[in-house]
Amino acid sequence: MPDPETRPGVAPEHPVDRSALRVLAHPLRTRLLAELRALGSATASDLARVLGTNSGATSYHLRRMAEVGLVADAGTIGRRRLWEVATEDRALDVGDDEDDEAALDWLARDYVGHFAQKAQAWLTDAPEWPLGWQEACGLEDHLVLVTDEQLASLRAEMTELLARYRRVGAGNPSAKRVTFYTCPLPVDPPPSLGRT
Repeated sequence: MPDPETRPGVAPEHPVDRSALRVLAHPLRTRLLAELRALGSATASDLARVLGTNSGATSYHLRRMAEVGLVADAGTIGRRRLWEVATEDRALDVGDDEDDEAALDWLARDYVGHFAQKAQAWLTDAPEWPLGWQEACGLEDHLVLVTDEQLASLRAEMTELLARYRRVGAGNPSAKRVTFYTCPLPVDPPPSLGRT
């Protein structure tokens, strides 16, 4: 069963507010958050190496993200500070402000670009993986005919299924971390105003 922060209709403990949204609307910060979600925890130097930037810039952006509750100090290794995502899944709690809308639009488009980079990297790297992994990973699409309520239910079921598999491979040396991207997109044109 998913935790309360991922169940539909249940507000997470720490929603993303306006200040967090605006801090996150930065290309390096979105990549830092994505890497921390994948790695669990990392130092600024580790993240700088992965993202091809310098540790000073990475440290600065991590501190800015910590100020608004997006990331948190996860302790130290020797003298090196570890960072982690403050909460896995967070709902948006922003107003009707044009700047908020612009930040949300930028984040959504940046996320699509990030997905495209990851998908391109998989296409390049796939031949290096064993055949079983090549067959199980990659892109596919499925067409469904649903109402908006049914689509919301489908997404909730997929979230619950993915939550059950989140750590199923723990302790197995052949298990690898895998990211599932979900993006239901309508095929038909939008309904006219006043019609559903």
